[in-house]
Amino acid sequence: LTVRWPDGETGDVWLHHLHVVESHFPVSRVGRFRCSDARLEDIHELCRRTVVACMEDTYVDCPAYEQTFWVGDSYNSLGYFAQLQLRGFELDTRFNLRRDGLPISGQTGLDLFNKAALELLKGASGLQAGTSAPGGLLNLIVKRPDSPRLDLQFGWEQPGTLSAALDWAQRTGALGWRLNASSARLDPWLNKSRGERHALALAGEWRPSADTLLEAEWEHSHQSQPSQPGFSLLGNRLPSPREVDRRRNLNEADWRLPVVLDNDFGSLRLTQQLTTDWRLQLQAGVQRARNDDRVAFPFGCSAENQYDRYCSDGSFDLYDFRSNNERRRSQALRAQLEGRAGSHQLRIEVLQSRYRAGFERQAYNYAGMGSVFGGGNSAADPSLTDENTDRRESSRELALTDQVQLGAVELFAGLRHTRIERHSVRTDGSRATAYSQSFTTPWLGATWLVATDLRLYASAGEGVESEVAPNRARYRNAGQALPALKSRQVEAGLKRGSQTVDWTLAAFQISRPVWSDIGACDVDASCLRQADGKAVHKGLEAQADLKWSGGGLLGSALLLKARRDGAHDDSLNGKAPVNVPKHALKLALRQDIRHGLQAHAQWVLEGPRAVLPDNSLQLPSWQRLDLGLRWETGKRAELWRWRASVDNVANRQAWKEAPLSFGHSYLFPLAPRTFRLSLDLAL
Repeated sequence: LTVRWPDGETGDVWLHHLHVVESHFPVSRVGRFRCSDARLEDIHELCRRTVVACMEDTYVDCPAYEQTFWVGDSYNSLGYFAQLQLRGFELDTRFNLRRDGLPISGQTGLDLFNKAALELLKGASGLQAGTSAPGGLLNLIVKRPDSPRLDLQFGWEQPGTLSAALDWAQRTGALGWRLNASSARLDPWLNKSRGERHALALAGEWRPSADTLLEAEWEHSHQSQPSQPGFSLLGNRLPSPREVDRRRNLNEADWRLPVVLDNDFGSLRLTQQLTTDWRLQLQAGVQRARNDDRVAFPFGCSAENQYDRYCSDGSFDLYDFRSNNERRRSQALRAQLEGRAGSHQLRIEVLQSRYRAGFERQAYNYAGMGSVFGGGNSAADPSLTDENTDRRESSRELALTDQVQLGAVELFAGLRHTRIERHSVRTDGSRATAYSQSFTTPWLGATWLVATDLRLYASAGEGVESEVAPNRARYRNAGQALPALKSRQVEAGLKRGSQTVDWTLAAFQISRPVWSDIGACDVDASCLRQADGKAVHKGLEAQADLKWSGGGLLGSALLLKARRDGAHDDSLNGKAPVNVPKHALKLALRQDIRHGLQAHAQWVLEGPRAVLPDNSLQLPSWQRLDLGLRWETGKRAELWRWRASVDNVANRQAWKEAPLSFGHSYLFPLAPRTFRLSLDLAL
């Protein structure tokens, strides 16, 4: 407040009423931060309010960086690495994952014991990545040293999973370090799937001056557990989930072996404040992953000459699959310069990454028969009869982004240029391919502050995927690189926020090219790998967070119309993709019952989805209710936090997902009622 009197005059000023009107970007508060150290909760709330207050000045309102509304399962098998779905598209585990912003391979175990957060970057991701599938990116944020802490966690999950974890951080002057460790004996609800998981991570930092920060971290994880194959159609019918025992693991042969996932990460990061307005960050990271992928694998029914489903009587062909000593190596270097020049907020990024996947010969041998109802006759055959494919890839990327404020309107623009080189060859030296491509992907967005707490935004962007025809005699374009195919997305939405309710509404459309094999593909030169139309996903997302003293209600919804268009096979045009629900709804209620005691409930509904590409069979919609309690006791110096929860309270039975893998339809059941208990100690 400034009061100016005319020259030579003075006087008193009386303030009869003073209040503050907060004006900031109407960001939704999704989820809640709870820490075993109550002091950190206070610090988090202080930081959260600071971030919100500063958003109008420096934060980019980029739809790709918003909290996701709905993330679905794609092919999630216990004991195997996870695959996710966003806006109806699978996140490619080779190109759609980041760890502190650096590209990594997701075809291994990714333990969350030392992760501070998971960022889901929605939308066509050409601004953030050179090549990737549309839908978005998943970025894993690693825990770094903060205030001193010693936290212990113990957990139990029905029927017999036991876990323990340690989070220990200390700081001495300019040095800080943080140690995370976890161990678990895995005994989940699925029969014959016992295993183990262990992980250790160390992060350190050195701040020699107020403008310089050097960070280093290392992580190792190990998991060994039999994986879970899916059920399937029985002949031409969709079985009822009540027909089978959902706890049965079809990977139950006596000769089965566990999937082993070993993973090592390491990174260095230097952050230097150059001036008040400009900052430079240099980063290097490496990943070393080793897998033993082994399973008694159900696939098809030779007795009925059907190789995309099981036999009508519930039996199936069983194969002995073994791919030992799979080695994946990722290396990345990144430099990023960001700052302000006049009214422009600028960022320049250079990224170079390399990926190498090396394999040995693999076993994929007929081993006998099994059945979804139990029984069968099989014998192991570990003979290495099949070749694998080694791959080498490199990528160089240059990205520029600009943000400028023009009154109530804010404009964003970005451009990323990428050069890729890819090589592949079979383990016997055959079918070698090699190609290189360059492409540029733009992004453009704008926001308009319509009112104090209401903002309208719109964006358009592109993403690129690259493909090469297999170097096999049956292809007329064997070994040739296909033109880089671009996905395109447009999105528009509204955001509004207040102290009692936040809500967002977004409409989007994503168009993604599809590759197919055209022709008989049964003899030499009878097949052509080419672009074959596109998949078009149109959707509406909504989210609202209603808040009151001691509680709140968070809800999100997705309506999705996904269709195939322009396919060579006209029978596929207008059809929905497999395993993509038509709608999804989530409600999460939280309420304090008394001091230190809070109850929470979550209800999930997912709509029907196609099982087959011709849409002749559909999974019905399913729903699930989860309940839980949290009780905090003790003082800040020693805080005890107890949690008790039950998933699928009603013990509903349903088919949760229906992925199409290697041309075969699979069905995965909803997990049965499961109880969990945990204790967190802050010492």
